[in-house]
Amino acid sequence: MDIINMHDAKTRLSQLVDKAAKGEPFIIARAGKPVARVSAIEAPEPATARRLGFLKGQIQVPDDFNRLDEDNIADMFEG
Repeated sequence: MDIINMHDAKTRLSQLVDKAAKGEPFIIARAGKPVARVSAIEAPEPATARRLGFLKGQIQVPDDFNRLDEDNIADMFEG
């Protein structure tokens, strides 16, 4: 595993992150002492992280949904 000093890491951060993303982790050192290890993370693919519409076809919303219990709600606000 490569050890990169802090100054070089700041200068070449984009290149080093690309390298880590490809599966080549590295260590950042300050004054010759290792302080951080950088490696790729396992992130879900954007398609698997999709949440919108995940219940499509599984539930039914009543046609009068926006009018449900409107009398009770009006009473609570108007007294």
